[in-house]
Formats: sequence, C-alpha cells, structure tokens
Amino acid sequence: MPQLSHRVQTFTDSVIRRMTRINNQQPGSINLSQGFPDFDPPAEIMDALARAAHQGPHQYALTFGAANFRQALSDKYSPTFGRKIDPEREILVTCGSTEAMMAAVLTVCNPGDRIIVFSPFYENYGADAILSGAEPIFVPLIPPTFHFDHQQLEDAFRQGAKALILCNPSNPCGKVFTRAELEEIAALAVKYDAFVITDEVYEHIIFDGAVHIPMASLPGMWERTITCNSLSKTYSITGWRLGFILGPEWVLESAKKVHDFLTVGAAAPLQEAACVGLRFSEDYYHALGQLYARKREVLCSALEAQGWVFRRPQGSYFLLLDISEFLALDRFKGWTDLEFCEWMIREVGVAAVPGSSFFREPVNHLIRLHFARGEEVLLEAARRLGKLRALLK
Repeated sequence: MPQLSHRVQTFTDSVIRRMTRINNQQPGSINLSQGFPDFDPPAEIMDALARAAHQGPHQYALTFGAANFRQALSDKYSPTFGRKIDPEREILVTCGSTEAMMAAVLTVCNPGDRIIVFSPFYENYGADAILSGAEPIFVPLIPPTFHFDHQQLEDAFRQGAKALILCNPSNPCGKVFTRAELEEIAALAVKYDAFVITDEVYEHIIFDGAVHIPMASLPGMWERTITCNSLSKTYSITGWRLGFILGPEWVLESAKKVHDFLTVGAAAPLQEAACVGLRFSEDYYHALGQLYARKREVLCSALEAQGWVFRRPQGSYFLLLDISEFLALDRFKGWTDLEFCEWMIREVGVAAVPGSSFFREPVNHLIRLHFARGEEVLLEAARRLGKLRALLK
C-alpha cells in the first residue's frame, strides 16, 4: 500500500481529548482534563439560539462571517484595541480558535520557515507548525513565575523566526504576561521583522489584579499581530465552535482564502445567536471573572490544605499540580505522567492531563487540572485527591 504523509507520523492525537475519552469509559470519574464548563451558557444566548432555530438563518453565511456578527465583534474589540476595527476588512470568523490558529500559521509560514513557541504550550501549536511545514523553536518559560529569558528569546529570533505564538493568558500554566514582557516581545518582533500570532481565548478569566493586554494594542504592533480568539470560554459555548481572527487587512486578505478552503464558514444560526452575547455590558465580564475566582478559590484552597504543590494561576481556568512525591514512591517508580493520569482515572476517579504533553523539555512531574466545574464537583474532586495523598503517609 502507498505510504501516508510523513507529517502525520510526527505528532500524536490530542492527549487532552484522549484523557476525556478514557475518563468517559470510567463511570463516576470526574473530568478535570479537557477544559469545558459543566454549566449552561447565559440564558439570553440560549433564547437567541431558540429563535434562530425557527427563524434562521439556516444557509451559508458569508464565508468570512455574517455581517452582523462581524459588526458585533468590531463594536466589542475596537475600544480594547484602541482603534476602529473594520468589520469588512480586519475580521475573519472561523470554526473555533483552533481553526483560527491553523489559518494564521498557514497564512504567514512557508514550508521550512521557523516559528517560536513558548514552552509550556497548548498542544495544538506544535501540530499547527508541523501541518504548515514550519519548524518550531521552543523557548522555555521558567517556573515558578513562568517568565522568559530575554537572551534565549532573542537567540530564537536570530535563527530567522518568521513568527512567534503567544498564548495570553497562558494555557496550561495560567500566566498573564505583563505590559513590560509584551513590550519586550514586541520590540524583538519589530527588530527581527517577525509576526506575533496570539491566542487570547481566556482574556476575561484573570485574577488577583492581573490585566490582559492585547499584543495588537501596543504601539506599532497592529500591523504585525494576528489575534486569534473565540467565544467558547467567555460565553461557555465550547461546542459552538465560533472563533475569529483580528488583524491588518493585508494579512486577513490571505487568511480569508485559507479559511475558505479549510471550512468554508462557521455555522450561520450560531453566529446569529451569539451576537447577543457580544453586546453584553461590562457587568457580564466582571461577573464571569468573579465566578471563576470563586471556583479557583474552592479548588486551590482544598488542594493547599492537603499539601499539594502548585502555583495559583493568574489567568485561565487551569493549574499545574506537582506529582513528584508520588513518582518517587516504589509503586510508581519508572512511571510516566501519562501512566499516572490513566491510573488516577481508574483508581481515584479524577481525570487530569499529563504535563509532558505541554512541554518541550523533559517534564514528567506535573499534571494539569481545570476548575470550570460546579463547586460541589470541585470539592468532590479535591476529596478524592486528598485520599490519594494518603499514599504518602
């Protein structure tokens, strides 16, 4: 038989989604692996979807997004970016931020180009680079604060990087980049004439006074920044797959062509319904932040009381839990973090993601949990994890 392409042999399926599948085969296990909420979207959005189900639209929207949806995006983001974003020329609606990132990388990278990725990273970024034929250059974020070393970052740019991918707030480590850090990255992108592709899906889930600053809002960065985002996390509609790209017209003209042949367009009735959410007042986003702050407090306080080692995230709804103490026990000697996570689902009833799937470095002692669940579920998960710590006594 003829051989498959070489590129599909160089990465695995999503470990995150794989952990959900394993979890679903274990009755009663609590899924803290794949990050999606277990509560409904806002009632106003669901009511709008019910209307769209009966009134439409049910046929294709414009390939690059329904006009009213793009206008709503422009109205929401223009103040944040400090400029009027043209809904006709500077916005592209995609099938989730996953397609937005893939379209962005395919738009700016030729086969053989290099692209900088901070490590730890959301697992899709490595696959995006491989599928586009680009070579990732990994730059470590240094725990516990997950800052980057300027010299290492500049060395990566010196290798001829065409672009840098920036997840802010960061999945999986929960870092929110400061203005000074963003300015440092921006200066290097300008110096070495590179793009910055951002993933900003957790923009409204931030804590402890941290501030999300869009890279494209910095002086001189609109023309070289491709902002990828989605409605999934902000409105609890991960299954709707509504994403978008914001960027300069000359970039979006090409991204629209990539998008057209990848997916044609996002679902028309869902765009119609989601317009309602994009017009929510600031009160909604404030309440969303408070909601996740409570969830973070519930899980983190319980884990801290049990003696777990981790850093509270500044943003997103993920945290990285240190399992070094367990891997040092005789019963787990030689285990990988993946084997430990699979065992946890079977024996503890809590699903997590092995940290090795997020790091270029040989990291085997961390697992990722999410707290986008009801408070009672989080407390039960913490209770089960507390029983696990009894193994250390």
